[in-house]
Amino acid sequence: MDTKKYENILRQRHLEILARLNKIDADLSEQKSPDFEDQATQAENDEVLEEFGQVGETELKAIDAALKRIEQGTFGICVTCGQPISEERLDAVPHTPFCQDCVPG
Repeated sequence: MDTKKYENILRQRHLEILARLNKIDADLSEQKSPDFEDQATQAENDEVLEEFGQVGETELKAIDAALKRIEQGTFGICVTCGQPISEERLDAVPHTPFCQDCVPG
């Protein structure tokens, strides 16, 4: 398996998420409108942004764990059953620690 390919994909995705999280932080720290109706809309938007931020943080942790598995030489091996993770699965979700049979859920 070409772990370098996945390492490059993971590092690029890591950078994309960091940029998105920085944008979310900037948007959340913007001055709020004094208008009550605008404040209600902004509060709803902030909730959505915070949820996106949480999803991004979760994905960053998964990417960091995948990069660590690459360093340790265990990338592409299911953490549950120890069997290889198919390249098709890794192409779809490069940070996954699970083969298709062991996906929680």
